[in-house]
Formats: sequence, C-alpha cells, structure tokens
Amino acid sequence: MTDYSLLIRQLRGFCEEEPFYVPLFANASALLWETLPDINWAGFYFLRGGELLLGPFQGRPGCIRIEPGYGVCGTAAKENRVQRVADVHQFPGHIACDSASNSEIVVPILWNGEVAAVLDIDSPLFGRFSAEDERGLTEFARVIGENVDFF
Repeated sequence: MTDYSLLIRQLRGFCEEEPFYVPLFANASALLWETLPDINWAGFYFLRGGELLLGPFQGRPGCIRIEPGYGVCGTAAKENRVQRVADVHQFPGHIACDSASNSEIVVPILWNGEVAAVLDIDSPLFGRFSAEDERGLTEFARVIGENVDFF
C-alpha cells in the first residue's frame, strides 16, 4: 500500500525548491517511478497547441502527441475527469504505446482553472489502480497544479 501522505510531502518539497515545470515534472515522474509498485510508465503530457505533448516521464519511450478525446490520456484531458482503467484493451480507442501495459490511470492537472496537463501511469497488471490510488494521485496532481510555474 502506497503512503500517499509521504508522497505528497516529498512533492511539496520539490515544489518549494523549484516550481519551474521542467525540473518539477521531471522529479515528480521519478518520485512516482521509485515509489509506486507494479508500474511500467509514469509521466506527463502537456496540453499545447490543441493536443497533448509528451513531457517528462520514466519508462519506455512514449507516444509524442495525443489528440484530446483519443485514448485514455486524451479522454481524461477532454472530459477533465480521472480515467481509471482496469483493462486498457477494453477501452475504446486505447493507444498502445507499450504493449506490456494492461491497466492505466490518468489524472488531469489544472492550472488557472483549465486542464494544462495530465498525469499518466501504466501498469503491466490488470486492475492495478484502486480508489485509494485515484484519491492519492488526484491530490498529487492538485498539488502540482497549484504550485507549478509554466513560465
């Protein structure tokens, strides 16, 4: 079981040290990678020019661009709603960047009240992400959105 309170405290430390988005998102993806068990990808996509653009991550190479409304990430961004998917192979329009991924959670990150990015985490296990993970990662995304400096 992941200690999300500790994870959030560590994230807040990164936010206080440097809120500029490049180091903050890079360290946040590394923190998730080192903390969460049974994952094979952890990272971010930024909404830029009307599409999601790959940001800092840990894991195998990812898809570079995703249209809002497509796949799990695009759906989360378009609907501004967490997508917790137990079996990505059953998700309509799933984009398979890594064929080893079987479940996924994507959390929108708001900046100035708008979706600015999404947090994306994949797992090779079916049903890997719980309601507790959703609550913890939603808080993680909220802390980033409230502390990040995109410019």
